[in-house]
Amino acid sequence: MQLRNWQKEIIDQFPVIIRQHRRFILKAPTGAGKTVLASEIVERFYKGKKIIVLCHRLVLLEQLEKALSKKHRVKKLSVSDDGPAFDGYEILLSTNMRAKDVLEDAIPKADLIIVDEAHRVSPNGKGYKRIIDDFEKRGKKEACFMGLTASPERRTGDQRDQLHLAFDTIIDCADIETLIEEGILVPPTYRPHFVHDLDLTGIDISSGDFPVSKLAPAIVKSSMIDYALTIYREERENISPKPISAWFCPDVTVAEATVESIRLFGIETALVTAQTPIGERMKLLKSHEMGEIEAMVSVGVLAEGWDNPQCNIIVHMRPTLSKVLWGQSVGRGLRSAPGKEKCVVIDVSSNWSTFGPVEKLQWSLWSHRRSYMQYMNRFNWIGQQQHGEDSEDTFMLCENQLPSKYRCSHIYKKNTYSDDTCPVCGSYAAIDIHKEQNLDSTLNEIGLHRLFFDRVAKVYEEMDLSVWASLGGTAWKTANAKEQIFLSFCKAFGEVSGEATNSESHFWDVSLEVEANIRGYLVENKLQLKKQENFELSLIADGMLAGKEIRTLQAHYGISLCGEVFQTHSVVESERKYQKALKVAERLAVMGCSAKDNLPYFNAADHLSKK
Repeated sequence: MQLRNWQKEIIDQFPVIIRQHRRFILKAPTGAGKTVLASEIVERFYKGKKIIVLCHRLVLLEQLEKALSKKHRVKKLSVSDDGPAFDGYEILLSTNMRAKDVLEDAIPKADLIIVDEAHRVSPNGKGYKRIIDDFEKRGKKEACFMGLTASPERRTGDQRDQLHLAFDTIIDCADIETLIEEGILVPPTYRPHFVHDLDLTGIDISSGDFPVSKLAPAIVKSSMIDYALTIYREERENISPKPISAWFCPDVTVAEATVESIRLFGIETALVTAQTPIGERMKLLKSHEMGEIEAMVSVGVLAEGWDNPQCNIIVHMRPTLSKVLWGQSVGRGLRSAPGKEKCVVIDVSSNWSTFGPVEKLQWSLWSHRRSYMQYMNRFNWIGQQQHGEDSEDTFMLCENQLPSKYRCSHIYKKNTYSDDTCPVCGSYAAIDIHKEQNLDSTLNEIGLHRLFFDRVAKVYEEMDLSVWASLGGTAWKTANAKEQIFLSFCKAFGEVSGEATNSESHFWDVSLEVEANIRGYLVENKLQLKKQENFELSLIADGMLAGKEIRTLQAHYGISLCGEVFQTHSVVESERKYQKALKVAERLAVMGCSAKDNLPYFNAADHLSKK
């Protein structure tokens, strides 16, 4: 098989990658060809050597076995297998929970461990934690732990369950927009609609997402299914060569209601869930690929490890707080195929307005509670695009009432269509989402950035530095909770490196080192930072202005720390420091700090015992 450009580049770089990193993720979009890349890496660099390939689902094992068996001796581990590992084969395929004794024997023998869908790796879970720990303690020094995923992020506030604890770095292999330009993927065309009567308020999201038990009844009660079907019937008439769709639902009750509604219009439809037997599931998916089944409605089985290049319509009916789920499911429709020019993405779950287009998603190795709390605002991404009254990135919501008695509810960009009329219904009855939803009641990041770089330089020039240099202890000891956050930002800005970071992992290594230093300072001085619901950018702005929230002592001391940086660093270095300092301050605000801290990168008791 001829390799794609991005695959050739990674193959060329691979000897350097494994010299520099022992545990790494290769990140590439869904449909880019990660399995082919893995097979080629094995063929070129590990032929005849011992390899473990792990994934979390049986259907993925089937696919990997088929791909790797063409050139290698492969053993798919069963639950009851025992005996020595690699007896008569070089590649061991398994989930992380199968035949633990065989896996335990295989780890110290392996030259390479590959984890497919690596965002599933839980460094604090029962399965992968055992494997990661075993690899660290007994694995060959020259062996590598390599992950493959399109979405390297975990939606969790647990600081012991972050991807950075399993992998040292992320290697960015390819992005969606580049692969679209090369014809490997097709461009997504979004059709987002806001379902007004879907009520998600009051739903507990302590688990990190909307619980299905609460989400499903809300969807069935709302007009979401009717919206989805109405829009689908419009779009299927304009797609070529013929409509083949995948529908993503949160549970069986929603899926069954959706199937019933689709079939009323004579559209061949099938339902697959995690409970559908493998044999039956594969038969249905084959019929779907052949076009015999037009609409495949699913619950929890198509977002990963499913490939149907013919699929040209994605219907998303599961509101979520997970970028991973949104990105993975939409990505399933972007594979190219003969005659396929685009993939229509019908979103009635507000995920497009929450996260943005999948080709624009940003990923992070570390997260905390606010990382997904912000997505409670179902217009989160739209709010981030608003930079001013006349911005080109203002979005409109059509409120025209249709003959069906529903509102049109299409979301579209202002200044894109004639007289800003809705491209779906042609109405003028649209509202400015930003103004109506009050998305940005506090200072946005762009405004803070401008204020910070302008204000610090001016104030610092007028300061008597001999006075403020000696007031640090007093500023911290007399600071209230909000002032502590402001001072944490200023301290982080002063201490964090301004050098360029070459990866997401490197960025967090540098940032967390400074966060640990600040935590150390706080516990040494018996200062407790109370956990806050949100990180308010307005606090930093208030400190720059010595306003209502941050008093003069704390404001001027903080500015003195920041101003000193401006004197010794370039604008580019200061910009890098600023971005890292914001992340550090945000984490300290939403996680708090006390003498009981026990984090992977900072243990308060250990720190104090060394003093």
